[in-house]
Amino acid sequence: MNKLIISFILLVVAVPLAAQNWQGKFEQLGQQLPTPNEYRSASGAPGAQYWQQKADYVIDAELNDQNQSITGSEVITYFNNSPDALTYLWLQLDQNINAKGNNTAKSTNNSVKDSVDAKTMAATLDLYDFDGGHKIKSVKDASGKALPYTINQTMMRIDLPKALAAGQKMSFSVEWSFKINDRMKGVTPNDGRSGMEYFPQEDNYLYIIAQWFPRMCVYDDVNGWQNKQFLGQGEFTLTFGNYQVNLTVPADHIVGGTGMVQNLKEVLTAEQYARFEKAKTTFDKPVVICTQQEAMQREKSKSTAKKTWRFTAENVRDFAFATSRKFIWDAMAVKVGDKTPLAMSYYPKEGNPLWEQESTLAVKHTIVTYSKYSLNYPYPQATSVHAASLGMEYPMICFNFGRPNADGTVSDRVRWGMIGVIIHEVGHNFFPMIINNDERQWTWMDEGVNTFVQYRTEVENYPDKPIGRGPAANIVPYMKGDPTLQRPLMVNSESVVRSNFGNEQYAKCATALNILRETVMGPELFDQAFKEYAERWAFKHPKPADFFRTMEDASAVDLDWFWRGWFYTTDNCDVSVDDVKWFKVSKTQATVENKTKTATKGDLAAKNDGKKPADFSEGPQYFSVIPTDNRMYGEFANRLDDKAMISKMETKNFYEITLSNKGGLIMPVIIEWTFKDGSKEIERLPAEIWRLNETRVTKVFAKDKEVVNVVIDPLKETADISIENNVFPKVAQPDKFSELKKKGK
Repeated sequence: MNKLIISFILLVVAVPLAAQNWQGKFEQLGQQLPTPNEYRSASGAPGAQYWQQKADYVIDAELNDQNQSITGSEVITYFNNSPDALTYLWLQLDQNINAKGNNTAKSTNNSVKDSVDAKTMAATLDLYDFDGGHKIKSVKDASGKALPYTINQTMMRIDLPKALAAGQKMSFSVEWSFKINDRMKGVTPNDGRSGMEYFPQEDNYLYIIAQWFPRMCVYDDVNGWQNKQFLGQGEFTLTFGNYQVNLTVPADHIVGGTGMVQNLKEVLTAEQYARFEKAKTTFDKPVVICTQQEAMQREKSKSTAKKTWRFTAENVRDFAFATSRKFIWDAMAVKVGDKTPLAMSYYPKEGNPLWEQESTLAVKHTIVTYSKYSLNYPYPQATSVHAASLGMEYPMICFNFGRPNADGTVSDRVRWGMIGVIIHEVGHNFFPMIINNDERQWTWMDEGVNTFVQYRTEVENYPDKPIGRGPAANIVPYMKGDPTLQRPLMVNSESVVRSNFGNEQYAKCATALNILRETVMGPELFDQAFKEYAERWAFKHPKPADFFRTMEDASAVDLDWFWRGWFYTTDNCDVSVDDVKWFKVSKTQATVENKTKTATKGDLAAKNDGKKPADFSEGPQYFSVIPTDNRMYGEFANRLDDKAMISKMETKNFYEITLSNKGGLIMPVIIEWTFKDGSKEIERLPAEIWRLNETRVTKVFAKDKEVVNVVIDPLKETADISIENNVFPKVAQPDKFSELKKKGK
């Protein structure tokens, strides 16, 4: 390349390079992601040698309604599909979060305040006389011989007499019991995520039971044994398998759980069973299987007899159930692909009329919409259970809040809140119950991703519903909050400040994905890539790198800058319009030899003694376009028609915009131009505009019409935390001191 062309290029880029503050925001994540291998490929897909373990369960358990306890035994058949020989097995004992002396209570920070309510004080200091946690009675091999075990808080290690070789399986049994916790007594309703609610008026209980049996920990190709203790905030990492569960409860209880009941004719009346069969072919509205009148009759007396409900569930990672004599039960069929799963709800009379009107329909909308964005719902049913002040999910069943006033009236806040939590918790059937990420480590992979699809479900099925998490503008208060309390999304769940947990791991991730879909990639590219991720990792164990790589692999969009900013930092978006200059081409053209004769009164006025113009009122500055020197063409033989090109430029208005990135988060730039005739135009620039200078960019735009106003992010798509500096001409800010003075403050 000749020296003249080199000089020209330097002239064009010299301004941004001189001010450059490079931080590597556009570099590839590289070493921050694990090296691809035969188990997890560079494309983000499972590798050719991908493997995962399997655990099948046969469980017999009885719920005692007199002393609120569960006693159970299980036979676990564990399949070692790894290439490793295992000398011990790890199980989760998550009920031990309710045991005396648990690490959650010990590691909780608190302080004495001027006043505090008795409930919070008692829960925080563990002043209740409650002996919770798993009581392990025995651990035995298939022949009945005792196996040595060690309990470490919420984990139990079973030592094997002989290593379990690759490709082998083994069966062993565990007997246990525990007392069921009263959820009302927790610091928050989510403490423990399961338990009972007591209804004193009729002396009855509603049980939602989860984390209730010793469960296999995940052993995988990335971490080996998952060994992070359950401290309450990070949820569950589990292995897929098949379940046979026999639940013995009072004979007047109605039970809902993971999977399908195999002996409904034995546990229901003939009329109830007929209603259930009708529900399987009813698509327009729910069929009430167990009515409110029947439930109220059961509440009046407590049966001393027992019944056993027999459930089976295939290819699930967990099992949970709910049981009460208070339950009303309704169901309807839903068409999803070539399957017709049941959408079902269980709720006490305290949930009506809201629950009979909304719950099962919300379940239906959820599985249909999530199927569109991920994969067709594969399970035979999806159930929503009413539980006070809670939202929690398990395979095919979830526990949801939303209780009307005592007189049955329902506020919009309660109604929309209930619909939102049902969509969210039922949606968890997809993330992480099917696309089975590590919740204990990466909360955003299930809560954030799920909240994003929840947002899509709400927008498409409930257009009148106020939207909380998802739109970019709604995350701004968090993004401009105290940075010392913020954490990147790529941190362990237990490291997130509790007060920020929802805004961070749910809302920030959902907002990021919404921006990625609507503003960065576009819906078509995003939806195809997102669906590819879901289908690749259905019934498998994806990690963050698998998600990041798949989204890029399936879209041909380099998103490392996006993951780096939104997921690895706490940067925010704050783009400032530092300056806008208006130029026109002077009709008195200079020559190559004399470039100074075209200075005009407009030039001098615009300089304004070195001060930046506050608006466009002083008119444009003028510049010359000179004929092209032949040396600029290099080896090319053909030439531009300079005269015609200059003539074309003379009708244009040129606007030089200087932007600065004050928040650090790299984002696309969206500009709204308002013209003198009142018309508007929105122009979109990709995030790569920042690739040479991450803190400051200058760009010139050619417009046919005169501009009177420039706004950055006019539709509030990028979560910009300061709209005051997004405008030119600058809008005068009110004198707050003078306003307060006028008010006498």
